Amino acid sequence: MEKPNVVLIVTDDQGWADVGCYGARDFATPNLDRLAREGARLTSFYAAQPVCSASRAAILTGCYPNRVGIAGALVPSSTHGLAQSETTIAELARERGYATACFGKWHLGHRPPFLPTRHGFDEWFGVPYSHDMWPFHPDGPKPWTDLPRMRGDAVLELNPDPGTWTRACSEEALRFVREHEHEPFFLYLAHPLPHVPLGTHPDFRGRTSTAYGDVIEEIDHETGRLLQLLDELALADHTLVLFTSDNGPWTPYGEHAGSAGPWRESKGTVFEGGVRVPFLARFPGRIPAGLVCDEPAMGIDLLPTIARWIGAPLPALPIDGRDISATLSGAPSPPRPFFFWYESNELQAVRYGRWKLHFPHRHRFTDEMPRALGGHPAAYPMREIGLALFDLDADPGERHDLAAHHPTVVAQLSGLAHSMRQRLGDSLTSTRGSENRPADRTQ
Repeated sequence: MEKPNVVLIVTDDQGWADVGCYGARDFATPNLDRLAREGARLTSFYAAQPVCSASRAAILTGCYPNRVGIAGALVPSSTHGLAQSETTIAELARERGYATACFGKWHLGHRPPFLPTRHGFDEWFGVPYSHDMWPFHPDGPKPWTDLPRMRGDAVLELNPDPGTWTRACSEEALRFVREHEHEPFFLYLAHPLPHVPLGTHPDFRGRTSTAYGDVIEEIDHETGRLLQLLDELALADHTLVLFTSDNGPWTPYGEHAGSAGPWRESKGTVFEGGVRVPFLARFPGRIPAGLVCDEPAMGIDLLPTIARWIGAPLPALPIDGRDISATLSGAPSPPRPFFFWYESNELQAVRYGRWKLHFPHRHRFTDEMPRALGGHPAAYPMREIGLALFDLDADPGERHDLAAHHPTVVAQLSGLAHSMRQRLGDSLTSTRGSENRPADRTQ
């Protein structure tokens, strides 16, 4: 088989339940549902961290974000970014002769040495960090400068209307596919929305009962345009299409936020609502149509999986992800642990099979907040959780602590966590220095 094309679509703050086939209400996603119908839908797919920069670093490098020195969300005053020594999916693809492009949100360093064109992308159009990092933040004034819209290293304009992002990024993606229909391409379409501030093209305003629903329907519509173009160019059967979100919904924004469905809490927490995200994959002839899989997987798995399908060698430096092409073909895989870091690289939880163990930490408490209106966030209190064990099969909402009833499981998962801390560090136990320093890349 010739080199397949790869389209990776990543949205921002779209909740697990914000796609029709995952149970979305009040808005429709027929094109995303088409991906699920013609491919696979994973119900236990995870972001490596419940926040932007870290989860994107994991997707593009196949590494837990603290391995590559990215924690939390970078801001306009950040001076670091993804190191040039790291290998991204784009670099693997370009080495195989692929045309590569990134359109949308980058958020892995806005200074020139860290931009997409230094990480394997032939071209880039978009925003260097979250588009709420501008002088008009809905939560009140922030010490941030004007927000740039960029092409390559050049600034095209400042403070663009949030409603222009989805259509603009989509147009770039459609152009790129047309220009490279006769050669293999890797397209990374990283929509800046539905992260606040919300906005849509005028054609989508008022389409649903909420501004959030309008945004999702526009993203779905633009996804449909891309799928239609692949059909028109006879590329659909030769293209791997992946769709996911960078983390769970930002529920303090109320009606301007999405839904985590049955899962507890939301973005910024390592409860399921913060890290479990939608994931769809279509690859005719490789991924069975209509497959629904509860096998856990994570953003770190995308690089090795894509590498397998495009025939690229894995990076020279160690990675954490695994090739899940067999899982996507419907084959069962052996259980493996998944580790969740958040605040300053503090390891806060680990999942293994049906079990999820939380280590003592403070967390945002968002489940019982008053419903915020008008795009302004509600204040959320902080809570503390002790050592707590949850059976995700019987208790998907992580409500019933079983640690006292299963000490052997607690010990097993604690041992796994200890081993990973020894390899990658932990801000509560490590004395390695800066939280943004990469872990030992030889391990």
